[in-house]
Amino acid sequence: MRQADVTRKTRETEISVAVNLDTDETIVIDTGIPFLDHMLESCARHGRFSLTVKAAGDLEIDCHHTIEDTAIVLGEALAEALGEKRGIRRFAHMAVPMDEAIAVVTLDLGGRGYLVYDATFSANGLGAIPADIFEHFFYTLCIHAGITAHMNATGRNDHHICEALFKTFGVAFSTAAEVIPGRTDIPSTKGII
Repeated sequence: MRQADVTRKTRETEISVAVNLDTDETIVIDTGIPFLDHMLESCARHGRFSLTVKAAGDLEIDCHHTIEDTAIVLGEALAEALGEKRGIRRFAHMAVPMDEAIAVVTLDLGGRGYLVYDATFSANGLGAIPADIFEHFFYTLCIHAGITAHMNATGRNDHHICEALFKTFGVAFSTAAEVIPGRTDIPSTKGII
């Protein structure tokens, strides 16, 4: 089974993440930030992988540390669950609409963390969450997971734009992480990822 359990504890946060890439039986998210919980659940549900996240952070300061550290631990868990990446598809390109919004995500699970991100939100943010934190979330996730991602989203409703990004990332990730039947090679000319 391609699964991982990763925990990180600092003076600011304590985050535990469990993933299983081969089943979507369990999705339980509790970060103390309801909107982030909703986004992560959307990512896992549409990506069709199990995800458990338990986060406690210094939310009395703001949400930044909790969101950033959740991205660190999730990225590490995804990388560990992928292992050597034998037989995976490696690349994926996906577009997902949500009403007036649309997100397009292209991924390479080739081990090099990089993010190109183009999504514009209103100045209002998303409730108590500044919208720019989501670019930082995906950047941090990609760096720690070894994922190159190009992410674009447009729309008029901030919630729809953000949710489309998370859904599309989940679908693209599961597509790229899919094991191609009969393949056991590492999808790289170098022989390793």
